[in-house]
Amino acid sequence: MNTSSSDAQTAARRQNLFVDVLKFVMRRWLDFPVPLWITVAGVMFATVLDVLMPVLAGRLVSDVAVPATQSSRTQDAVWMLVAMAACGVGNVLGKRAAYLGITHLTTRVMHKIAAQAFAHVQRLSTDWHANTFAGSTVRRLTRGMWAVDMLDDTLLLMLIPEVCLLVLTTLVLAWHWLFMGLLLGVLSAVFIAVSITLTLRYVAPSARESNQWDSRMGAALADAVTCNAVVKAFGAEEREEKRLEDVISAWRKHTCRTWTRGTNSAGVQNLLVTFMRLALAGAAVMLWLSGAAGPGDVAYVLTMTFLVQGYLRDIGQQVSVVQRSVNEMEELLVLWRTPPSVKDPVKHLPFKAQEGEIRFEHVSFQYAGQTRHIFSDLNVTIAAGSRVGLVGPSGSGKSTFTKLLQRLYELDGGRIVVDGVDIATIQQSALRAEIAIVPQEPMLFHRSLADNIAYGSPNATQAQIEEAARLANASDFIDRLPEGYDTLVGERGVKLSGGERQRVAIARAFLANTAILVMDEATASLDSQSEALVQEAMQRLMVGRTVIVIAHRLATVVDLDRILVFERGQVVEDGTHSDLVQKPDGLYRRLYELQSLEQ
Repeated sequence: MNTSSSDAQTAARRQNLFVDVLKFVMRRWLDFPVPLWITVAGVMFATVLDVLMPVLAGRLVSDVAVPATQSSRTQDAVWMLVAMAACGVGNVLGKRAAYLGITHLTTRVMHKIAAQAFAHVQRLSTDWHANTFAGSTVRRLTRGMWAVDMLDDTLLLMLIPEVCLLVLTTLVLAWHWLFMGLLLGVLSAVFIAVSITLTLRYVAPSARESNQWDSRMGAALADAVTCNAVVKAFGAEEREEKRLEDVISAWRKHTCRTWTRGTNSAGVQNLLVTFMRLALAGAAVMLWLSGAAGPGDVAYVLTMTFLVQGYLRDIGQQVSVVQRSVNEMEELLVLWRTPPSVKDPVKHLPFKAQEGEIRFEHVSFQYAGQTRHIFSDLNVTIAAGSRVGLVGPSGSGKSTFTKLLQRLYELDGGRIVVDGVDIATIQQSALRAEIAIVPQEPMLFHRSLADNIAYGSPNATQAQIEEAARLANASDFIDRLPEGYDTLVGERGVKLSGGERQRVAIARAFLANTAILVMDEATASLDSQSEALVQEAMQRLMVGRTVIVIAHRLATVVDLDRILVFERGQVVEDGTHSDLVQKPDGLYRRLYELQSLEQ
């Protein structure tokens, strides 16, 4: 009983999602009314001419049914030929206008969806990005974007004119013979109903599973390619190939099942079309036998029957295409509806950190899915211009402290104040632009060194970029490169050594020129020579700023103005190195002595 209820709810959600995708795309059409109406007008004009063609052909047959020497309808036959030629040319012109209109409409809609989806993904939470494969996200975006192209073509250029042609043809046929019109209308309605049912209930579920495995395949590929250095380091190429083979096999199975169901659905639709053609042709012959229709009428019905048959067959195929397009957009729409966990305030004022004073006031915070708070009623004040080290065991809250300062997560209680302003009232991008970060493992874009250095100050001049590199002790190795500042650094900066990446990150922080600086033990994994260069650059960078240093090696904080010792989310010790190292039972002293013994 519960299972049936759950299945019904799942089916209802999927049906709602199908409708929501169509609404989503149609709302984007309305953002570009000119190309939309050019497309609709062109395709409707061409459709009306398609409907007229069998009428003109039937009348032409009636005109020529009598020998020309005995007929007074020669002139009418000529006019029918002229009218058919005009319909043919008009049909071409109407479709040409529709194709031009939809080209501009679709590219603009795809542009808008891609840009807005990317902007939305950029603003999703740090946790969301940490728990989601980048390759899977890219596949969702690109597959959904290209599905718009297929959906626009199918709905505007094919389905709408096909339905309109069926309606108009049914009305024209009913005007001549009511029975024939009713027969065509009923058979068309049955065909469309069967096609939609087969598509949504039979083909769509398997297509949805196929798309999910397509996303997983993209994720697996991106994961292995991104970590290729690790794969090579462990000689694990065959292992990764086997892992991908398993994913591809599952994708193939689901995709084959989807395509088979699509073929079965098309077969049923073709049988229905054949039955309809025979039924209409048989009805026309019955009218002729009863004397209710002449040769021209029969010619009209047969011409119309073949025309309708082609459109009906297309309708069956187009419904399947719409279903496939919608399935491919469903994941994009779900992604679109994923709310950012940290939202900007509706109204916010411009913000510029002048002094860099930081206050944590009664801050409480707990990560989603965890059972205890990281911070509970935490109160910390960091004076403007001071240099503060954060030390403590792993999981004590050091990194969380800086993440909350950047407002990567919402607080459960309390507030964080920078220069007297609650950061919850500041636009996130404006806040983070005032905090320079030098991480332990810098991430660089696969762009030039100049682009990476200037990332925090995109309008920087070449002279400013080179000065920042000099201050960061990076100019020497950059000058030795054949392309200098135009050198591409590779994905994530893999073409540079660890020390070189760190110096580029420090140069980036110099150019950002912020009042607040966060450094996450930037020398933890460097050799002695690189460490000396980075340490020297860091000392220059700290001057005149409020500095927070997350310290893993305590030797890096001995000269700082103040050290905060974290344990289980609480500041258990606070003071200078000389003060803290003298506490007999202090945590800092114990950690410092352990590291001294290791050395």
